[in-house]
Amino acid sequence: MLTKEQIQEILQPLTDSETGKSLVELQLIRDIMIKEDRISLSIVCLNPEEQSRMDLEQRVRELLEAGGVSNVHIRLRDATDYERAILRGESTEEVDEPGKLKGHAAGLDGHELISESSGVNFIAVASGKGGVGKSTVTVNLAVALARKGKKVGLVDADIYGFSIPDMMGIEEGPVVEEGTIIPVERFGVKVMSMGFFIRENSPVIWRGPMLGKMLRQFFNDVGWGELDYMLLDLPPGTGDVALDVHQMLPHSKEIIVTTPHATAAFVAARAGSMALQTDHEIIGVIENMAYYECTDCGKKDYIFGRGGGARLAETLHTELLAQIPLGAPDNHISEPDFSPSVYKEETPSGQLFAEIADKLIAKYEH
Repeated sequence: MLTKEQIQEILQPLTDSETGKSLVELQLIRDIMIKEDRISLSIVCLNPEEQSRMDLEQRVRELLEAGGVSNVHIRLRDATDYERAILRGESTEEVDEPGKLKGHAAGLDGHELISESSGVNFIAVASGKGGVGKSTVTVNLAVALARKGKKVGLVDADIYGFSIPDMMGIEEGPVVEEGTIIPVERFGVKVMSMGFFIRENSPVIWRGPMLGKMLRQFFNDVGWGELDYMLLDLPPGTGDVALDVHQMLPHSKEIIVTTPHATAAFVAARAGSMALQTDHEIIGVIENMAYYECTDCGKKDYIFGRGGGARLAETLHTELLAQIPLGAPDNHISEPDFSPSVYKEETPSGQLFAEIADKLIAKYEH
């Protein structure tokens, strides 16, 4: 398998038509990832025309195939106005630089972002125990809000058990521009996770104060831009990270995820009680793995029992937002936008998450 440096050498002949410089030298070919027999990379396109983008992608494939690489996954994105201005040597005075405050459209700095006056709606997704599908719910809810046209950020605050990048099929990491970390965007959601900074699935062995410091860095050092919603995937239980989030974001609201099983709902009530004790409003309960629906006959089997979500919502004096069936997205690794855990918009589960997004929008914006 080729190295990153060898791939860059192969792609060296690709040039920008205006400057004549190599796209590699201009750092427009990014996020080169090498996994066994597969290579993935991102290309920042200066020319937004579709034919130009297609030609560039085809040329990359041809060069890599000539170099012995046949399995290539390419992501294309248009250059920002700021990136174009920098590369063309033009003035950037009238162009918003990512991550820097030049009016509300450019986003907020860290302290303004987490203030109650920022206009950003913070939603923490919690559970009493692991294994109930909390992260799956968080990912699909974030994507559903983005599909509604909302500007959405997602912080993987489960620092010990980070999983969001893998669940969303994210293969590249964030880049740093002018000292600001630019979050990875996938399905219209801006994502930041500890998983971007830990290699080879190494364990995180940190104590409470360092966890809180990392969370603050996710808010203070990341150029989120303008956001309508910020979702936080909390670790299960009521540990240090949940406490830090409650202290940093006293205005954050909370969704509790459980399964229908009575014990899961009982344990989830602890997470809900913690939210209530710290004056965090619980906007609803989502019951995941509520039933299994036969694809042939449509019969529903309640294999984990029934009623846990409704009882939990009653205990916490809140609403049961939805009951999500047991299942997994029917996604294929060959798809350009493959992800293991994001439901397609037109699927039944995708529609359920769209309905939850509508409920949240109605709660926050009407």
